[in-house]
Amino acid sequence: MTRQQTLPEIADQRTLTDSIDDCDAADSVPKTQAALLDRAQTHAADVAAEHFPEFPVESIDWEVSERTQRQAGVTEYDPDTEAVTIRFTWDAYQEFGWIQFSKTVWHELVHAWQYWQFKEADHGETFAHWMDSFNIDQHCERFTSRLIATTISLITNTV
Repeated sequence: MTRQQTLPEIADQRTLTDSIDDCDAADSVPKTQAALLDRAQTHAADVAAEHFPEFPVESIDWEVSERTQRQAGVTEYDPDTEAVTIRFTWDAYQEFGWIQFSKTVWHELVHAWQYWQFKEADHGETFAHWMDSFNIDQHCERFTSRLIATTISLITNTV
């Protein structure tokens, strides 16, 4: 599932601060994959506008995966087309909730910026700079998908 928005559409949406301020409100928590992508894009646009003003965040392709088992997010780069795709894991979002998951958005946005700026991304010096500035971890927190948790539970209970 890929959904791209234009920069004006992103700018018209609520800011991250607005989102966090009423995070307990029933309508502020993304309940669908499309809502999660909308929230992530808004969050990324806000961060980019402040910290990476020249970065064309609207050119990022955004996806949600239901198949990924252990990573909350990943940023992929196609050197032939220079396309950047950020893919999030639905199960990770459901396990973490928006406030914790928003750090994954920041983390992957830094990688997208690195690809745009340097044509490669890593957890080296430039990432470390943004880690401190954004208060994000070097590696996204791992999670256990429901499938793995169920399998472990079944094995544990039968032994």
